[in-house]
Amino acid sequence: MRILHTADWHLGRTLEGRSRLPEQEQFIDELADIVEKEKIDVVLMAGDVFDSVNPPAAAEQLFYESLARLSDKGKRPVAVIAGNHDHPERISAAAKLVADYGILLIGWPDTAVYRIEVPARNEAMMLAPLPYPSESRLAELLSKEHSEISLRDRYDERIRHLFATMAASFSEKTVNVAMSHIYVAGGSTSDSERPIEVGGAYTVSAASLPKQAQYVALGHLHRPQDVKRAETAARYSGSPLAYSFSEAGYAKSVTIVDVKPGETAAVSEIPLSSGKPLVRWRATEGIAQVYRWCEEGKDASAWIDLEIHLSQPLSMEEIYRLRKLHSGFVHIRPVFPEKEEHIESDRREQLSLEEMFRRFYERQTGGGKADDELVRLFLELVTEQEEEGETEE
Repeated sequence: MRILHTADWHLGRTLEGRSRLPEQEQFIDELADIVEKEKIDVVLMAGDVFDSVNPPAAAEQLFYESLARLSDKGKRPVAVIAGNHDHPERISAAAKLVADYGILLIGWPDTAVYRIEVPARNEAMMLAPLPYPSESRLAELLSKEHSEISLRDRYDERIRHLFATMAASFSEKTVNVAMSHIYVAGGSTSDSERPIEVGGAYTVSAASLPKQAQYVALGHLHRPQDVKRAETAARYSGSPLAYSFSEAGYAKSVTIVDVKPGETAAVSEIPLSSGKPLVRWRATEGIAQVYRWCEEGKDASAWIDLEIHLSQPLSMEEIYRLRKLHSGFVHIRPVFPEKEEHIESDRREQLSLEEMFRRFYERQTGGGKADDELVRLFLELVTEQEEEGETEE
């Protein structure tokens, strides 16, 4: 049996207001081609279909079109679970409508295990799906104590129990797979993932993943990676596109799992090429260097985080010219040389509050000057705070 594992599509997500929908459409085209070329039997999507609980209509349309293409009118089973970005009811709303086409849409976490027939292989899969299991979605209060450690331990224990309950339905005659959208301790994160743990409370240990499963398909972390210290093959497939500049340089992929009943799974990756790369430019030679890179066509199809070293702030005309030369500039961050300050600590203490604020503002804005109205508002706030403190005393 050949399984394709993907996750974290985040359909409808933007990059600082810039739509990524065309890139997501490219990914779906590439995914459909991979499924056909690699003769995939079952597709597993491990959560975060959408980027929000109320996605735009175009994102929903793309999702349902992708299900139709991947399932090939019911010839290929597809299973989808809700992630922490998804609304469980939105994911499962069309479950009954698509069930006849071999598509499973599972929004709420429970202990149901699904048997998926693969006639072409004369095999069956037992799938133990666990959509994002927060306390609210489980409808349980896991700990009455206001302690992060207590909640973490109870949460880990609860997830382990859910997996163990589902694993009891596994059979030696079937391919046994678990799928969930959780954060397993030790995973490599990026800035584009919305944390699903409170501190470290919603963290699951690798040992809590069901060792009876031949493979555990995970979603949430955007960097493709195996789960270390798990007692069976377990992996995050990662997101298909880079969704923050902290992912610059990440190789994106989908995961292929070849497995037979009673045998060890063989796991491999297929790299993805769709979507624009996210890159960082560091122009230490100033704006002339940026102009030169643009003229050379550097990273012409990329989203760019630009750091530009300057002695004077950029004018609006210069910013406009930069954006006209390259439409991919997302951030343009000026960096000014640090001004040497020869103020001894005792001298600094003698500065007025107004002067300290003006210098602080200048440092934080890279050379900007606080106008008189802003300074006045700051001083008024400080005075109000002092008066409130005196009243409390």
